Amino acid sequence: MKCILFLVLISLSWADHLTDNYTLEHDRIIHIQAENGPRLLVEAEQAKVFSHRGGNVTLPCKFYRDPSTIGSGTHKIRVKWTKLTSDYLKEIDVFVSMGYHKKTYGSYQGRVFLNRGSDNDASLVITDITLEDYGRYKCEVIEGLEDDTAIVALDLQGVVFPYFPRLGRYNLNFHEAQQACLDQDSVIASFDQLYDAWRAGLDWCNAGWLSDGSVQYPITKPREPCGGRNTVPGVRNYGFWDKDKSRYDVFCFTSNFNGRFYYLIHPTKLTYDEAVQACLNDGAQIAKVGQMFAAWKLLGYDRCDAGWLADGSVRYPISRPRRRCSPTEAAVRFAGFPDKKHKLYGVYCFRAYN
Repeated sequence: MKCILFLVLISLSWADHLTDNYTLEHDRIIHIQAENGPRLLVEAEQAKVFSHRGGNVTLPCKFYRDPSTIGSGTHKIRVKWTKLTSDYLKEIDVFVSMGYHKKTYGSYQGRVFLNRGSDNDASLVITDITLEDYGRYKCEVIEGLEDDTAIVALDLQGVVFPYFPRLGRYNLNFHEAQQACLDQDSVIASFDQLYDAWRAGLDWCNAGWLSDGSVQYPITKPREPCGGRNTVPGVRNYGFWDKDKSRYDVFCFTSNFNGRFYYLIHPTKLTYDEAVQACLNDGAQIAKVGQMFAAWKLLGYDRCDAGWLADGSVRYPISRPRRRCSPTEAAVRFAGFPDKKHKLYGVYCFRAYN
């Protein structure tokens, strides 16, 4: 009998304890913050947001303060946005705000500001998005000794493509690979971008640099020259190599462009120099490889005419496979790097919109 009474007393004490920590009002449970618990909470409503080059996007971030501390001190709210890098010890400063004081950094100057949809809104608006804006961002809110963070990923609509220069395959160190992508209106791709491209069907048997310094390649159809016939499909990883001495191809990423990509109707076929001049005469420039891939992938551009591009290669984009024009698959077809002075082809031009 004493044991039963003891259990009843424990149950009543536990019920009293719950009542002290939770208040029931109109069927709504309100949690009372523990005395030594966190007094500031930062959250992102979405872990990932999507946009494209030239677009605008809002990276969501809101903070919640312990109601008992509001108005009790003189600390101002400080909001800091940084971009994370593949080196976890390094972050790129983007934007800082404290009261009326605001500062924007680097390439983000003139393009970012806080949304301020409400008093607790620390969301960051990025305008005129660039290819380099892709990545993961950290929202940090600080009030006195209290601080908390949230992470948001910015993903871009676009296309990954393998690239090697006129010198041939496996001729680029990491730094040259970065520049090669920039020269073709693109940036060096991340692993996540290559992985998404592999899931969408990209199959390429030559290893290329990625933005984190690793060397990898995507295989959807296992075969002997590409890791073996009996291996499973996937992104093959060569690991991390010397960025100065090791030489591979590169995987580039590009997105929407603000302009017109087109095949120039011309009465004759052209040498490379004649092709460059023909585009200039038409108020445009000879197109870059990244612009052809973007037009093909994002706009469905289709043309069964081989034409010069800015890097001296000859290619043509096929989005509707047919006989004599990539009969088995939609692809940007590559005809090589012909002799610039003697070989004659058409030309693809690009006219930017102001």
